[in-house]
Amino acid sequence: MGFRDDFVWGGASASYQVEGAAAEDGRGPSVWDMFCREPGRILDGSSGDTACDHYHLYQKDVNLMKEIDYKAYRFSIAWPRIIPGGDGKLNEKGLDFYDRLLDSLAAADITPYATLFHWDYPYALFRRGGWLNPDSPKWFADYVSVVAKRLGDRLPYIFTYNEPQCFIGLSYDNTEHAPGIHFPIWDTLHMLHHALLGHGLAVQALRSIAPKTQIGYAPTGSAHYPATDSAADREAARKAYFAVEERPFWSVSVWSDPIFLGRYPEELLKKYGQYMPPIGQDDMKIISEKLDFLGQNIYNGSPVRSDGKGGYEYPKRKTGYAFTAAKWPVTPEALYWGPKFLQERYGMPLYITENGLSCQDTVSVDGKVHDPARIDFLRRYLRELRRASEDGVDIRGYFHWCVTDNFEWAKGYTDRFGMVYCDFETQERILKDSAYWYRDIIRSNGKDL
Repeated sequence: MGFRDDFVWGGASASYQVEGAAAEDGRGPSVWDMFCREPGRILDGSSGDTACDHYHLYQKDVNLMKEIDYKAYRFSIAWPRIIPGGDGKLNEKGLDFYDRLLDSLAAADITPYATLFHWDYPYALFRRGGWLNPDSPKWFADYVSVVAKRLGDRLPYIFTYNEPQCFIGLSYDNTEHAPGIHFPIWDTLHMLHHALLGHGLAVQALRSIAPKTQIGYAPTGSAHYPATDSAADREAARKAYFAVEERPFWSVSVWSDPIFLGRYPEELLKKYGQYMPPIGQDDMKIISEKLDFLGQNIYNGSPVRSDGKGGYEYPKRKTGYAFTAAKWPVTPEALYWGPKFLQERYGMPLYITENGLSCQDTVSVDGKVHDPARIDFLRRYLRELRRASEDGVDIRGYFHWCVTDNFEWAKGYTDRFGMVYCDFETQERILKDSAYWYRDIIRSNGKDL
């Protein structure tokens, strides 16, 4: 059986992580531009000012994608490049860049999958309250309307957000990400609700302006899996995956139940209802505007077992468990059980919109980049994804994170996730061994796993 015949194989990136040209052609500053200038925020003191210089070298990158035989490229559009002040005056040069990128992808027969917001929030809007401002949903929808009017007829697939767990939770709860300011839970829950409203209004705008475009959404979350194949452990893992735990902003259900089920999880309301913002009469209807698919970013998960009382617990990982260069656990089972549980709960066609690992990649004396750990990791994970597909989960595609090594947020340039090695001083690109391996997997549609 394997993957469906029209399975989409591709790679992903994000605007601030790859584009560079941070102050060129009218682009306005984002919260990440300002965050990177604050000493101590970025591990190596770097920024995305230049990154991979994708803004100037996009044609080279598209040529490499073509060489790897990508069928699709998931990229994000930079809000402050389109509307430098966040709302108001447009920047035609910013729109021109994405026109050129889309032309290049079309010539290479690579299907674009665009993400409208991947964390580079306009700094001008942050200074007006950002996601805490009740006008913030409209700001986002207005920006989306601009993109749809100019590019919508060339964007067959669009994701509204990437990982709201991060741009709210990591940004305003534990402050690891820009703007890195801690807010109390009653404020962050307001931000959560405004972000969800922004998503819903954006979907309405897209349906109106670009009716042929298919629309989705790309949250994340640790994909828990049963410690054993017992029925009790499977149910425990399912409960844990959608639970609202001590840090609610990392919950899968908090961010996906409102969109796909039209309601907040009862567990969220029970634990944090006293801090929830007022919910308008039409809010949940707006938030739950019908989507065409669910994107999910899955990198790892945790084993879960039954506690024998109808609940769940996390067994201790075995001593010396496998982990990546980013110190994330290697748990291939997450790419079977995560999609399976998501399909059961939401009944949506599914794309794995990010999956991959950081390795300590270097250029060897033969001039090549050998990354056997990445190949082994991907083989293990993709076998599990194939198993999920064979068991009836409606999986439409897989996007490896990421195309090139890039600016990895608070880690700067200390993590390398790409299948394409990037020398950030010279901007030289080198296809890693994993890129050639992935090309073979794409050509066999996963049969050679």
